[in-house]
Amino acid sequence: MPAVSVFGAQWGDEGKGKIIDRMAGEADVVVRYQGGANAGHTVVVAGQKYVLHLIPSGILHPGKLNVIGNGVAVDPLKFLEEVDGLRQRGVRVDGTNLRLSAGAHVIFEHHKRIDQAAERWRGDGRIGTTGRGIGPCYADKAARIGLRVSDLLEREHARSRLRAALAEKNALLRQVHGEPELDLEQQLECYTTLAHKLEPFVGDTGAQVREAYQAGRRVLFEGAQGAMLDIDHGTYPFVTSSNTGVDGIPAGAGFPARWIERAIGIAKAYCTRVGEGPFPSEQHGELGARIRTAGNEFGATTGRPRRCGWLDALQMRYTLGWNGADSWIMTNLDVLTGFESIPVGIGYRAGAQSYAGYPGARVGIEDLEVVYEEFPGWSEDISAVRSYEELPRRCREYVESVERLVGVPIEMLSVGPERDQVIPRRPSPARARAGAR
Repeated sequence: MPAVSVFGAQWGDEGKGKIIDRMAGEADVVVRYQGGANAGHTVVVAGQKYVLHLIPSGILHPGKLNVIGNGVAVDPLKFLEEVDGLRQRGVRVDGTNLRLSAGAHVIFEHHKRIDQAAERWRGDGRIGTTGRGIGPCYADKAARIGLRVSDLLEREHARSRLRAALAEKNALLRQVHGEPELDLEQQLECYTTLAHKLEPFVGDTGAQVREAYQAGRRVLFEGAQGAMLDIDHGTYPFVTSSNTGVDGIPAGAGFPARWIERAIGIAKAYCTRVGEGPFPSEQHGELGARIRTAGNEFGATTGRPRRCGWLDALQMRYTLGWNGADSWIMTNLDVLTGFESIPVGIGYRAGAQSYAGYPGARVGIEDLEVVYEEFPGWSEDISAVRSYEELPRRCREYVESVERLVGVPIEMLSVGPERDQVIPRRPSPARARAGAR
């Protein structure tokens, strides 16, 4: 594992936290390179549940270096809350095992207020943002008026930059959204105080990760959200504000793309989505509720109920393809136990038009009807199974059929939330060659 990328291959919440936590045991450096505290990786260790928002999943393994790269939008309050929460539970967190990029952009109070107010303005066209200020923070980064972590470490420099930002943001809050203005001195005091608490963690993380790789240390990159929420390749505008796949690593971590040696997708045996936006294979009513209940499909960060549906092979081929995935890991396979029949999306229809591949050039996918192939389900409990050969025949047939439809090898199955509830699956040379194509 010299340099490996693990990314979500659906709309997020694919179970990346558990898989990354497991793979972190074999890594030396674990790097988060995009997103903000709206992401939540859930990890269960010895029956104890941990929900990580900004801090990489490797923090639960002693001796690992965990890095928050410059591509992450950092809310200092949430960062410090997470550090304190882990320490209270006996997890070691300090400047030797957790590093924060000096170049990471800072989420301020004005970003959160504008995020929430703008969503109210959108009405029926709302995006489904969590209101945590991440989109407005990235917008300021692109507009070159944002402040980075390093900017807050020098008070007078921070005052000058924040004064310029608040002049515009206060006018927007007051005149457009009807919200009260924010006081410069109060905001300055709050965020520079927080910055000095951050200072022991801050450094040039890009250089640190590159040096570690060149010294032969194993680097694992963990993506937040999912590939279908990528700002460029997802279901725009119902996406997040960063590049969620392998494409986010070079810019968000300062790590050369050509050094990344493997890309591994993570996807559920079915599919979920949180918030607004198209979801062709979504199941409404009783069936969607059944999947939600069986999979405990509620957001780790927000608690919002997730929209649930069947696995979509076209969507999977699309995301695994543009990320150059060598293989993928199927999670939550145990959730499908008890379903008499399990459909998988194999095509789309829109009126007289049929699609055999994901229609990326289309304006939208809201009106698509999914064409399904159905597979017989199984009734046996598989949560204690640790060998692929011990799985029920129909379960194995489902896995192998999905692999055939997606065209990329499945290297592991997850059958529960605990670290050890996994089933390794060595892809055959034929499947590996198919995935490499």
